[in-house]
Amino acid sequence: MSDDDNDYIPENQANGAAGEEPEEVKALKAEIAELKDRALRALAEAENTRRRAEREKQDASQYAISRFARDMLQVADNFARAIAACPAEVREAAPPQLKAVIEGVEVTDRQLIATLEQHGIKQIDTTNAKFDPNLHQAIAEVPGGGKPAGTIVDVVQVGYQIGERLLRPAMVTVAKKEDGATPQPGGTVDTNA
Repeated sequence: MSDDDNDYIPENQANGAAGEEPEEVKALKAEIAELKDRALRALAEAENTRRRAEREKQDASQYAISRFARDMLQVADNFARAIAACPAEVREAAPPQLKAVIEGVEVTDRQLIATLEQHGIKQIDTTNAKFDPNLHQAIAEVPGGGKPAGTIVDVVQVGYQIGERLLRPAMVTVAKKEDGATPQPGGTVDTNA
């Protein structure tokens, strides 16, 4: 054996005690761990971005017609006003041609409402409902006629939702407290419904 062969010292013994890793190996392992962490975070971020984009795409397709739907609600309101303007007793006394026109308006109104519902636009149900500021807009407090305070008495304008979002609140009158107390400024509508 030559002297050069005796100069060889294994790397793990060259930098200290046996079994101890050299600083260079420790640095490389730390860099590998950091790169793994970055890769995992990048994958998680990409997955979150994909999910967010999918949700936004779904929302866009579901709610894209909101503006058009609001405009169509004005048409539905006009049909409802036209029907309400001709009470049942006037319809009965009307000539057959006028009855046919009124029936045509009623059928068109029902068809419009059905078409809106097919596209996810539903009327807000106010039947025996308690005032909910998330769905209703109170325009007045009126005597309840036996209904509990905070209950909807009359619907002035029908409200609509598209999916789970409010498209237009229902404009309602609400039963006020009938204990003889004078109402406080700002009203007494129960908004804790």
